[in-house]
Amino acid sequence: MMDNTQVPFFYNMIPNDTHQYLGIVRLLLHFSWTWIGFFAVLGVNLEWFVQKMFPIFSQHGICFAFIYAYSNLGYHDFRKDNMKWFAEMYEKIMESTANVLVFRGDVRSWTTLMGLVYLVQIKHMVQKPKGKLWILDNQIELKTLANLIFSDVQIFHGAISVGIHSNELQGFKQFFKSRSLATAEEDGFLRDFWSYTFGCVFPNSVVSNVNQGNCSGDETLKDLPLYEMNMSGQSYSIYNAIYAIAYALHAMHSDTSNIGKKVEGERRKLQHQQPWQLHHFLRHVSFNNSAGDQISFDQNLELVAGFDVINWVTFPNQSVARVKIGKIDLQAPSDQALQLDEESIVWHTQFNQAQPLSVCSKSCDHGYRKEKKEREPFCCYDCILCPEGTISDHQDMDDCFQCSVGYLPNKNQNYCIPKIVTFLSYEEPLGIGFLLAVFSFSFITALMVGIFLKHHNTPIVKANNRNLSYSLLISLLFCFLSPLLFIGKPEKVTCLLRQTTFGIVFSIAVSCILAKTIMVVLAFMSTKPGGRMRKWVGKSLANSIVLSCSLIQAGICTVWLIKCPPFPDVDMHSVIEETILGCNEGSPTMFYCVLGYLGCLAFASFLVAFLARKLPDSFNEAKFITFSMLVFCSVWLSFVPAYLSIKGKYMVAVEIFSILASSAGLLGCDFLPKCYIIVLRPDLNNKHQLMKQIHPSQLLPT
Repeated sequence: MMDNTQVPFFYNMIPNDTHQYLGIVRLLLHFSWTWIGFFAVLGVNLEWFVQKMFPIFSQHGICFAFIYAYSNLGYHDFRKDNMKWFAEMYEKIMESTANVLVFRGDVRSWTTLMGLVYLVQIKHMVQKPKGKLWILDNQIELKTLANLIFSDVQIFHGAISVGIHSNELQGFKQFFKSRSLATAEEDGFLRDFWSYTFGCVFPNSVVSNVNQGNCSGDETLKDLPLYEMNMSGQSYSIYNAIYAIAYALHAMHSDTSNIGKKVEGERRKLQHQQPWQLHHFLRHVSFNNSAGDQISFDQNLELVAGFDVINWVTFPNQSVARVKIGKIDLQAPSDQALQLDEESIVWHTQFNQAQPLSVCSKSCDHGYRKEKKEREPFCCYDCILCPEGTISDHQDMDDCFQCSVGYLPNKNQNYCIPKIVTFLSYEEPLGIGFLLAVFSFSFITALMVGIFLKHHNTPIVKANNRNLSYSLLISLLFCFLSPLLFIGKPEKVTCLLRQTTFGIVFSIAVSCILAKTIMVVLAFMSTKPGGRMRKWVGKSLANSIVLSCSLIQAGICTVWLIKCPPFPDVDMHSVIEETILGCNEGSPTMFYCVLGYLGCLAFASFLVAFLARKLPDSFNEAKFITFSMLVFCSVWLSFVPAYLSIKGKYMVAVEIFSILASSAGLLGCDFLPKCYIIVLRPDLNNKHQLMKQIHPSQLLPT
């Protein structure tokens, strides 16, 4: 009866079917049984089960390998045509990969089912089936079916039922054993029970078996030591129902005695009360029975109780033992709703006393995700490796996910590990190599400055515009030292200075070279008859070229720093395995403006030097400037594609290499030949050698 509104005063002494199957769901989830079979008997609210309970099973990730519904099982089903159909169905059930079967039906249909299974095995030569775990509802008591002739209870060894809660009542076993026909002559039920239990008949019995003897009445239940002495769930419910009525009647009688009515009203007998008057007292009844369980009803007039989890153990002699292995209380917190003694569970012999597995697909390990199989239930799936860059850190995950910022998947893609924080540091080999190069080139540059200062008045120093040479050497020294701003953990100050310092000091160096090249050209042009260029040859022109070209670059850098200055930044995405600490240039446009302007100066210097390379000079500096600017331009033209194609600290390394290489090219091509003459060939460092092929007026002003 699923609709209590049809009978408004209907009190249910067992929890309703919804609660029962919610308990079964908890049991299935506890053992991770997500692939089950379902066998039901039509006529037992199957439609309600399909409409109400199937969605709940699905919501909890449980799906059905098969669903078989049979008409009300009865003895007419042992006909030949039905036996053939049942044999085919039974074989499909046993061959299914689902090891857990849920049966819904009543005791009569269960009895017939056992007989059908037994006959199918005998008549149709069905091989001994592999073990299945049967989960039964609260209407089935295997203990009452153990004596059936046409049955084989071994098939159901290890079955589990979610049964009506019962408890041991004080004195019940002694009372049960003391029962005899002599003490209950008018108890017709006891006579039937006596005949069934002892296999005898009474002389006046309507139905009897010729092979059975007569009941003497002297038999005692003490002679049945193996008989079930514990009260079943159904009997326990009846016991509680009787006491609930008794308490309600007592409360009703007490109420009529205490409300100040007349004496004759107080003496009315209970049988004169109307039945509907009991309802008010019964719905509010609450007491503890002799077993200590509290008995009360909820707002739906249903008993507030849980379920017992029963494990059925069978024996070769067809006897059955009921072992209580736990309980289900849906009103308790979710983590305490199911309590089981798993060590006491006896499984079917087919499972070798190990917990059976009943899943359509094996669990997907960490690092994999589930992908549903086509035309299969949702719990049948393939395990697919997570895509690169994602993980799954639990079993049977539907989707993989990315790690949080600053983390990356490990090799097996089952957990996240912190990314390596990288920047070009002083401690790593690359940083140490750059430091050695910086200090080596800086030392060489300082040494050349010292050589020029020591030989300040020699002809070769004076002939090459020593003031510009000093300016160029000092700017190159700063060029070699500027990579120090690129090495180490990026800070706000270093980010502001690194690119602007590089741009300005290189602009000064290239401006000096441009000025020297122009001065060489002007010096030779001023020697032509009638030439007007001689007035331009002097220190002021050289200084003006260097100052103006450098100020333009300084102006570009100033605008850059004001408008969008560089700042320390963290790059999480360029390299998957690394967290890159670097400087954000603020404006890539301004950065390439600095490089572009520097390239224009270099190209101008190269062009002028290239045109002046064949001037008649025994020591024509334009030749060396041409080669130095060729090296300079080659380095920085290679820098741009290399800089754009790599990420992380190696971008910084490429820029440092370009700075050192181009600076070394300028230093080597412009000053190494002069130092060679000054130090190793002092005999060539005289005015006579320099005046062999040129007029004295061609010497550049000092």
